[in-house]
Amino acid sequence: MTGTRAQLRDFLLQWFGDYFPGSPFLWYDLIVLAWIALFALILHLILRLVSQRLVKNRFSEQAAQPDSKSPLYSAQKLARNISFVLQGAVVVIQAQLWVPEGTTFLYLIQMITDQWIILFALLSLFSLLDIFQAISDKRPLSAHFPLRGFLQTIKLIASVLTAILAVSLLMNKSPLILLSGLGALSAVLLLVFKDAILGLVAGIQLSANNMLAVGDWLEMPKYGADGDVIDIALTTVKVRNWDKTITTIPTYALISDSFKNWRGMSDSGGRRIKRSIHLEMSSVHFLDEAAVVALKKADLLSEYLESMLLVIEEQNTTKKVDMSCTLNGRRLTNVGTFRHYLVALLKQHPHIHQGMTLMVRQLAPTTQGLPIEIYAFTNTTNWGEYENIQSDIFDHILAVLPAFSLRAHEAPTGSDIRQLIK
Repeated sequence: MTGTRAQLRDFLLQWFGDYFPGSPFLWYDLIVLAWIALFALILHLILRLVSQRLVKNRFSEQAAQPDSKSPLYSAQKLARNISFVLQGAVVVIQAQLWVPEGTTFLYLIQMITDQWIILFALLSLFSLLDIFQAISDKRPLSAHFPLRGFLQTIKLIASVLTAILAVSLLMNKSPLILLSGLGALSAVLLLVFKDAILGLVAGIQLSANNMLAVGDWLEMPKYGADGDVIDIALTTVKVRNWDKTITTIPTYALISDSFKNWRGMSDSGGRRIKRSIHLEMSSVHFLDEAAVVALKKADLLSEYLESMLLVIEEQNTTKKVDMSCTLNGRRLTNVGTFRHYLVALLKQHPHIHQGMTLMVRQLAPTTQGLPIEIYAFTNTTNWGEYENIQSDIFDHILAVLPAFSLRAHEAPTGSDIRQLIK
């Protein structure tokens, strides 16, 4: 201390010695400490007021309802942490002005404020990265580029480097000495940060190959996951299942194990219906004239029946087939007519996607009957609407079976057995 400051210090020490009991140096240190604390408090209030006004002007559209994931919330934290850094710097400057060099009191103040500045500088970096994350989450492309994993990697590296710097300042040694000593601990560090390293690599592969994004419907039975992806972090992926439970999957498991991503279905605009109805094979038979006349009244079958009857009659006449024997010639069957009716029904259905695969096929007969499978796509991917459309179609199919003299296969129930006993 030189000049005016030295004279003021000597005056205060003399005055404390004359009017206060005890050591004048102790009273001087207390006054200096009180002055530094008061100055830091006033500076804190000023910086807080100015920073809040600047932040609200910058994010005025979000000021009404800030939440923990909004840029406004992160910007407020950033401004607050930067103000704490500035306060620490001002405290050091004030201490160097009023406390003699080489004293233990100055050393303690510098040591504490150095740690203070390092801590809030790290928190300021975290808040800045949170702002990037919050802004990225509001952009449509962010779902296909999981930025959170990369930002968490930066936070992890910054935390390690900050811890090394803090310890080196406490030991009054160069950080390079500590860094050189970490070489021997590299194997231990790789073991400790194994999940973080694997998650970082997996996150890069997921984003580079566009394998998974926030909002995708993921199905991974091994981990009990079946729902929407809500977060892709450095080490974990969170999935909100349809029963509203949350499943956490290691990020690297999405690279090492298989999973199903339903994004293709969502992007296509259509969702597949692939369901069978099983018919009793004993109800399958040729159509007689009365059945044909009755079915011709159906709008969806009249044109088909007329054209098919002409073709069949022409072929049978040309070949001079004896139609008195059911084994001869070509005839219409109730199950074949039923299949054509279903195709016509699906083609005129307002909620069936006509630009995708549409067919009604007969599968191999089993002990459960003759399967007739509906293979088509709805023109919506909404789950509730899809289920309603599918249910309406099969409600109708079950209801029209008697018109074709067909019966749905049912396994014998307890009621059937009791009827047999009677």
